[in-house]
Amino acid sequence: MIAYPTKGHLLVAEPSILGDTSFTRSVILLADHNDKGSVGFILNKPLDVKLSDLIEGIEDCEMPIYNGGPVEQENLYFIHTVPDLIEDSLEIASGIYWGGNFERALELIMNEEICCEKIKFFLGYSGWESNQLDQEIVQNSWVILENDQQDALLKDNHTALWRDKIIEIGGDYALWSNAPENPQYN
Repeated sequence: MIAYPTKGHLLVAEPSILGDTSFTRSVILLADHNDKGSVGFILNKPLDVKLSDLIEGIEDCEMPIYNGGPVEQENLYFIHTVPDLIEDSLEIASGIYWGGNFERALELIMNEEICCEKIKFFLGYSGWESNQLDQEIVQNSWVILENDQQDALLKDNHTALWRDKIIEIGGDYALWSNAPENPQYN
């Protein structure tokens, strides 16, 4: 576990975050963290929406869309591993990039030059004002982990990602790995 977050780290929701529909059992890739605030994307909350549902002209694309977080959920964001193909991308961590030329990304998808394993789309993002994330970490809302998976984060829907990370943390956390999302169901 890491004490201070930087971009590229993973934020793993503490098991004690209950009832927060956005962040319960979330794993967030921190895309930016500085003195002005923080931005990240929830990696493990696929929506019941496909890219073809949102973008005209991509009728055959079954690429899933993820809930990136509660901020600006009317906007589409993406992370990817192909900065050589999508110009104007911002590096998050070694091998993972945020955004870039959206039209070019869609063109690459339509031409089947990139697939789901290279790009991931989100409606909305997770955002924190200056020092807000640091305060939440002090309040034990998040565990910070090194992102040891890099591009593997894009390869599947990761519905078990939170559980896997809780087991990786170990100790008392491992006990939570098989607990029901709602403890009242236990």
